[in-house]
Amino acid sequence: MTTILAAAGDQMPEDVGKAGPLGLLLVVLLLIAAALLVKSMSGHLKKLPHSFDPADQEPAFQVPDDISELDRPRTQPGQELLDTLRKAPLAIEPPRPEGDDRAGGPAERG
Repeated sequence: MTTILAAAGDQMPEDVGKAGPLGLLLVVLLLIAAALLVKSMSGHLKKLPHSFDPADQEPAFQVPDDISELDRPRTQPGQELLDTLRKAPLAIEPPRPEGDDRAGGPAERG
């Protein structure tokens, strides 16, 4: 009986126990991939609002209470600044005509 067990022990395949380095490399690569996924997901989670409750969020538009509010023009953010800039004089002058004889013009420089 001992000879049968000894013969069975000698016939083990050669690659038993040699998967260690390849398995270690695979485990390390999977851990790196998992760490990158966690980092990416935490960045996406930071962009989410704290709550999805409708009471916590501001409405995208306001519904008027009565018809008289529909006649009033709505001002958009920055509209006053745009109106001011449209009314202001131009900072850059257009090109002067060739025959311009004003002081300091191209005719004097010559």
